[in-house]
Amino acid sequence: MYDNYQEWKIKPIKQPPYLSIIIPAYNESERIIPTIGAVASQVCDLGIEWELIIADDGSIDDTVSIAEDLGLVNMRVLQAPINGGKGSAVRRGMAAARGQYILFADADNSTPIEEISELITKVEDEGYDIVVGSRAAVGAEEANKSMLRRMMSGGLRLLVQKVLRIGVSDTQCGFKLYTREAADKLILAQTIMGFSFDLEHLYLARKYGLKIAEVPVQWIDAPGSTVDTRKEVQRFLKSLLQIKINDWKGVYEIA
Repeated sequence: MYDNYQEWKIKPIKQPPYLSIIIPAYNESERIIPTIGAVASQVCDLGIEWELIIADDGSIDDTVSIAEDLGLVNMRVLQAPINGGKGSAVRRGMAAARGQYILFADADNSTPIEEISELITKVEDEGYDIVVGSRAAVGAEEANKSMLRRMMSGGLRLLVQKVLRIGVSDTQCGFKLYTREAADKLILAQTIMGFSFDLEHLYLARKYGLKIAEVPVQWIDAPGSTVDTRKEVQRFLKSLLQIKINDWKGVYEIA
């Protein structure tokens, strides 16, 4: 209801919220307002206290000023002086978050925010530490994804299963829910600050014995993506190798 949004917009939360939502953003001036609107209109009707964090990644367009000009008292914009990578932005957002649960969601809203209810049920009622929105789980739906991208995604998923053995079929969907404790542990150990940071998060989660659930979601390949697919595939493969090297060197060992 619009009244719920109006109250959230002007009435500050006085205690740590139930949920923090982090949206990493790099040059998202065209999409940031529609995404904020979609998220706020849905979550305000869930009957929970929540905050929204826009984790800027050194945008050189008007992303920061556009978000700040909305004047939403329960939304914070974390501005970065330089582009540090998506993982860096999410890490800063998680460190700043005050919620009992933390969702990170992509700025293009490719996975509709309506999918959050299933993720919350998994962590709250079934005791999972991380819940992964998945485009590969049974029941998931993908729209507007080219055949080439489908083939590339399938190949990378198979490679991840063979090399890292995480047990998650889709590591890269930008829609994941963490408990506060899981987020704190993972960002402390995180070394990858680029696009494939969540691959490392999930590898670490398995290593540390955290419980991971994977739930099917709807996903739409939104137009206007700023991601260079070819470069990100190269970086993904480099990150996969780096994770194995880090583990071999003992980088991830808990003191």
